Amino acid sequence: MIEPYFKSDDKKFYLFHGDMMELLPKTDYQFDMVFADPPYFLSNDGLTIKNGKISSVNKGTWDKSFGINYINNFNRKWLSIVREKMKDNATICVSGTMHNIFSIGQLLQELEFKILNVITWEKTNPPPNFSCRYFTHSTEQIIWARKFEKIPHYFNYELVKKLNNNKQMKDVWRMPAIASWEKSCGKHPTQKPLALLSQIILATSHPNDLILDPFAGSSTTGIAANLYRRRFVGIDLNKDFLELSKNRKLEIEKQETINRYKEKIQNILMR
Repeated sequence: MIEPYFKSDDKKFYLFHGDMMELLPKTDYQFDMVFADPPYFLSNDGLTIKNGKISSVNKGTWDKSFGINYINNFNRKWLSIVREKMKDNATICVSGTMHNIFSIGQLLQELEFKILNVITWEKTNPPPNFSCRYFTHSTEQIIWARKFEKIPHYFNYELVKKLNNNKQMKDVWRMPAIASWEKSCGKHPTQKPLALLSQIILATSHPNDLILDPFAGSSTTGIAANLYRRRFVGIDLNKDFLELSKNRKLEIEKQETINRYKEKIQNILMR
């Protein structure tokens, strides 16, 4: 077994440093659920608005596109590797935008996953469109799929209904992007909000399930998993992001912080 970069004292939060395509095949894990936030390939030297200022959209070399064939080959490879490490009844959620989500959807079907939903996350506070040449980008998509066509998956219908004022939850979720309290240990350039990951994890997994994030980043997946009594394995190439992830885990070892975070998450999900 590969030595982890970080292992929490409660043994419910493991981080590994390196390329997931090289590391994951060497592990013995079998996962109940996967959340993946792969590169969107949108670092094209364009501009956006951040905190009221014009900023570059570039995130890093890992997010730069080298053409559609490159994107498809990358997505096919990592999805194939992750599929091998999923239990037969496991599901996977993959986030994206127009830059990568069509490739993901096509390849999930080619690899014989069954797509269950395409969730649209509508951001309540998107950056403005300063070019005024197209509609303001305010959404991301999350494709939810199970490993096999005919093996049933888990869905906590009753809990999800309760979170939605006792009404069936639709596949459009309206939530804010990350708030200042989620950046207490630092900020990742593509960090997802805890409320979003919490709702996904509560809906698609059981307590004590083992959850993988192969592109862990700041490990919002892992923090949400641990807050709601799931176990987590995260992999990332960047040691700075792994340190951020480790510090976020250490932060929620205090019961006071756990209670505060869960209250904030509940306020977002129940409103």
